[in-house]
Order: sequence, then C-alpha cells, then structure tokens
Amino acid sequence: MAPMYSEQVLEHFRNPRNMGEIEDPDGVGDVGNPVCGDMMRITLKVDDKTETITDIKFKTFGCGAAIASSSVVTELVKGKTLTEALEVSNRTVVEQLGCLPPVKVHCSVLAEQGIAAAIKDYYEHHPDKQMPPQVEEKLRNLQDVDPHEMPS
Repeated sequence: MAPMYSEQVLEHFRNPRNMGEIEDPDGVGDVGNPVCGDMMRITLKVDDKTETITDIKFKTFGCGAAIASSSVVTELVKGKTLTEALEVSNRTVVEQLGCLPPVKVHCSVLAEQGIAAAIKDYYEHHPDKQMPPQVEEKLRNLQDVDPHEMPS
C-alpha cells in the first residue's frame, strides 16, 4: 500500500519552490541516501557581508517526499543567515509538510544534510570566514541516522 501524503507534501511535489540550479553558486551541497536512492543537490548564493542566503535552488532525483522536503527546506532557509539556516532541522521540515510516513522521514534528513553540506562548501571556499562548529557536528550526527527513524 502506498504511503499517505499530506496536502502540503502533495502541493510541494506538484508545485516545487526554488527548483533548479544557481549558476556560479557560493555553496553546493550534494547528498544522497544509498538505502532509497534519493539524490539531492542544493546550491546557494550568500551575501558575504551578512552571511545571509539570498538565493537557493535544489535539484532532487527521488520520490515525491524527497522533492517536497527539498522544496520546503529551501523556503525555510531563504533569507536566513547561515547560522540560522543550520538551526532548521528535519523535524522542522516534517512539521512544515504536515507529516511524512515513517518510511519517508529519511527525505527530511536528506534535506537537512543538503543545507549543512552547502553551508560547509561555502565556508570551505571562504577560508577568511569562521565556519560555525555546528556545521561539522550536524553533518557528523546526520550520517548515523537510521533513514526510517525520526532523529531525536
């Protein structure tokens, strides 16, 4: 039996926001889940003075939940500082989507990983800036998440 999706999931799947790829991005996050085959690329533009995300796009190869999670996470972090964007968790993504079936929670984790990976890439290309310690910590913690369990 197919998982039941909320109206928010269906809306973001049918009408994804911020889909595409930014030319000459300031940060790129490529993440994937070997369990389900979902692949996600997040590209972002950052105002170097304020470290605010001025534009963000995604390309996702995967199921409807992966596309919806990508769409929602880009909406959640656009206009935020990089530090504020790091505070957006997969739980926040799931809440914005109204819920996800347990077998699809890994899609929200992938979205969180994609943002963190793009932010890490930004700082790696800007050695004059101090990368917040929570970037590495978040990526490390998310690596060990069971794709079918909600992280605590």
